[in-house]
Amino acid sequence: MSNPKSVAILGSTGSIGTQTLEVIRQHPEEFQVEVLTAQNNFQLLIQQALEFDPNAVVIGNESHYSAVKEALDPKGIKVFAGQKAIAQVVEMSTIDVVLTALVGYSGLLPTIQAIKAGKAIALANKETMVVAGEIITALAKEYEVNIYPVDSEHSAIFQCLVGEFHNPIEKIILTASGGPFRGKDRAFLETVTKAQALKHPNWDMGAKITIDSASMMNKGLEVIEAKWLFGLKKEQIDVVVHPQSIIHSLVQFEDGSLKAQLGLPDMRIPIQFALSYPDRLKSDFERFDFAKYASLDFEAPDLKTFRNLQLAYDALDRGGNAPCILNAANEIVVDAFLKDQVGFLEMSELIEEALHKTEFLASPSLEDYIHTDQRAREITKELLTKVS
Repeated sequence: MSNPKSVAILGSTGSIGTQTLEVIRQHPEEFQVEVLTAQNNFQLLIQQALEFDPNAVVIGNESHYSAVKEALDPKGIKVFAGQKAIAQVVEMSTIDVVLTALVGYSGLLPTIQAIKAGKAIALANKETMVVAGEIITALAKEYEVNIYPVDSEHSAIFQCLVGEFHNPIEKIILTASGGPFRGKDRAFLETVTKAQALKHPNWDMGAKITIDSASMMNKGLEVIEAKWLFGLKKEQIDVVVHPQSIIHSLVQFEDGSLKAQLGLPDMRIPIQFALSYPDRLKSDFERFDFAKYASLDFEAPDLKTFRNLQLAYDALDRGGNAPCILNAANEIVVDAFLKDQVGFLEMSELIEEALHKTEFLASPSLEDYIHTDQRAREITKELLTKVS
């Protein structure tokens, strides 16, 4: 038997992180936990560490360091704190694969460090590719590192391409559930609350990505991510609304054939595939039953009502640091929406204004991306004060 694959989970207490640990719990002979990190949820981080006995843990919020240290020191588990420690811990020689499940921009620098350390990447942090896809893909090529997508849509594309990598893609089709507000008009969206927006019809996700799904920004970010993951042009990436979330995405080849990946909406499936590739491991996950689905529906996205998707396409078309601006502004407005500081439709208006007011750079460096992220956040916060 080969040794189990050693996994570092960045963001182990979030939705993706906890489901990753479920996968590892089912396959102890295949995977072992080497590193766990969390930002604030130190109680759950301690519980996870006591169960999985990693080599090291990192708590991002340094104020919780003493509590984590005291709980885990008797077990011989190394404890570190702070954002720099998260980026440094991925360099450990004992790590085989780094699963990045951090929220938003925070995943960028740790992913870069992991690539430079030669670690395989299981990517659940789409913002990394949105912000700096050109740099990430170039580094992955330079250091000969594989990036395995964890997002269900990009995992579906990847699965459809297995055995087809020599065949050119005509286009890909990303499916979107439409979220809780599918079919609603702008008049309805004027008064929706965060409680309504957080009730996703199919998926169990964290708050930020759930709001992004409701506003269609999540699909916009996935469009940008797909460009870099699969080397595509904007014209090769379509979006279709598929409310049942059974077909997770499709690839169309040059002969007109379509391949799709189907399954129940369960993030453990793409997580497991990313960790076990090229093998498929047996699971006890619920199976799809055709008899329970009389029909599968598809419709075009409403770009006028849900403007975030169009803003993402526009940012992708413009290139440079525009997607970085889009992402930074979105993170600020989503946080404001969750704090009842801004309306649902106002989020798109603020993002668009931030795109206009933040300096555009056609060929940004990593330092430029870091500065752009900071500046776009500052500008968006300034804009928020005018509407609050």
